[in-house]
Amino acid sequence: MSNVLKHYTLSNGIQIPSIGFGTFQVEEGPGAVDAVKEAIQAGYRHIDTAQGYGNEQGVGRAVKASGVAREEIYITSKLTNQIRGYEETKKAIDHSLKLLDTDYMDLFLLHWPVPSAFKNDWAKQNAESWRAMEEAVDAGKIRSLGISNFHKKHIDELLKTARIKPVVNQIRLCPGDTQDEVVKDSRAAGMILEAYSPFGTGKLFDVDALNDLAKKHGKTPAQIAIRWSLQMGFLPLPKSVTPTRIKENIQVFDFELTENDMAAINALDGVIGYSQDPDNISW
Repeated sequence: MSNVLKHYTLSNGIQIPSIGFGTFQVEEGPGAVDAVKEAIQAGYRHIDTAQGYGNEQGVGRAVKASGVAREEIYITSKLTNQIRGYEETKKAIDHSLKLLDTDYMDLFLLHWPVPSAFKNDWAKQNAESWRAMEEAVDAGKIRSLGISNFHKKHIDELLKTARIKPVVNQIRLCPGDTQDEVVKDSRAAGMILEAYSPFGTGKLFDVDALNDLAKKHGKTPAQIAIRWSLQMGFLPLPKSVTPTRIKENIQVFDFELTENDMAAINALDGVIGYSQDPDNISW
C-alpha cells in the first residue's frame, strides 16, 4: 500500500525496520522489561535505547526473555553526553554491551553534537569518540553508526575525519515540527531520518486535524501520526508503556493517507512549540 516499507535499507546496505520502539523515560527494571517484551510480542523488531535513558539492562533482559532470536531484533543505543573521547568511548561501548547482554549493537549514535561539558571543543571530542566507534565496527561490536540532533555544521565537522559515514540522524520529527533544513541536509549526506517524539510528547492528540483524520480512517490519532511519518520517508520511534497502545502503534500498514490528508497534516505549524538549539543545551 503506497510506497511505505516495513524495512529501509541504510547507506551501508544493512536493513533496518521502519518503525522502532522508543524507550525514552521508560524506567529501568520491571517497567522496561515489561514494555519491551510487550513491544516484541506485538511485532516490533527494532528497539531504541540510550545510555542516558538508564534502561539498557532492562532492554537486554526483555530481548533475552522474548524468545525471539537476537539476530531478528535491531537494537540501537547512544553515547551519553557525559562521555566523549577515544578511550572513554571505547569503555562506554563495552559497558553498553554488558548491560544489554549482547555481543553487538545494530546501531550506535552520538546522542547530541555539543554536550555542555565539551562545548569548547565539541568537534574534536566527537571525532575522537567516532574513531572509537569506528574501531568497534571493525571489531564486530557495532554494525552501523549514526548521529542524533545534528545540524549541518555538526554533520560537516564529523565528515571531515569520519572513515565510516553515519547512516541515520535521529531528530525530533512530528506533524508541525518537521525541521526541513535538517532533513534536507541529512538526506544529502546519505542518512535516513529517525523520528523521535513522533506524537509531539502527546500534544498532537489534541489537534483537530489529526482527530478528524483518525475518525475518517477508523484509526487513532497516534496511528495517523505514525503513518504520516512513514509516508514522509521517516523512521518513527513511538513510545508507550500501555499494552493496547503499543499494539496499535505498529498497526499502520493497512491504510493509506491521501494527498489531501498529507497536505492537511503538513499545513500544521506551531502546534508543538519546540525550538531546542543543539549548540546550547544544558546536559
